[in-house]
Amino acid sequence: MSRKPIVILPDTRLRQVCEPVIAITDEIRDLAKDMLDSMYAARGIGLAAIQIGVMKRVVVCDLGKEIPGKFDEEGEPETEPDPQVFVNPEIVWRSEDVSTYEEGCLSIPDYTEEVERPASIRFRYLTLDGEPREEEAEGLRATCMQHEIDHLDGKLFIDYLSKLKRDRVIRKFTKAAKREATA
Repeated sequence: MSRKPIVILPDTRLRQVCEPVIAITDEIRDLAKDMLDSMYAARGIGLAAIQIGVMKRVVVCDLGKEIPGKFDEEGEPETEPDPQVFVNPEIVWRSEDVSTYEEGCLSIPDYTEEVERPASIRFRYLTLDGEPREEEAEGLRATCMQHEIDHLDGKLFIDYLSKLKRDRVIRKFTKAAKREATA
């Protein structure tokens, strides 16, 4: 498959709502492969189809799978790739408990900020085989899924920040886009 360019703020496509996938086809499977290639190349942990300009409700993520008994030089558990694909994902339950993670976004490069979200969620989706699934997630996985599903609904993590911070980020990326367009 191939790596696709990441759509960057202030591109208006990032604010559009994605269309549901009607049928799992080879085109959708190829899209998922392209998304994974693009996510890995950009060194991300999650990506929504809209971030490569495809208006479909498809999300990929890879938080890695811990290798039992193996640790890196800092004593952290070693992981191996664990790519996952979610078609038409939707959150069906959110906990009242919240957690805060420092979030970043491939569509808003080199910018991170702490965001508070529900600590646990339950979500449903289709696999690439068309099988319906429902799962619970907590911690980083819950945050990642909420972040990526927000993308499908035209929402960005900066929307959870104060108006002042959000406007500052949008202004910065709008100026950068104008500079690039005139270069």
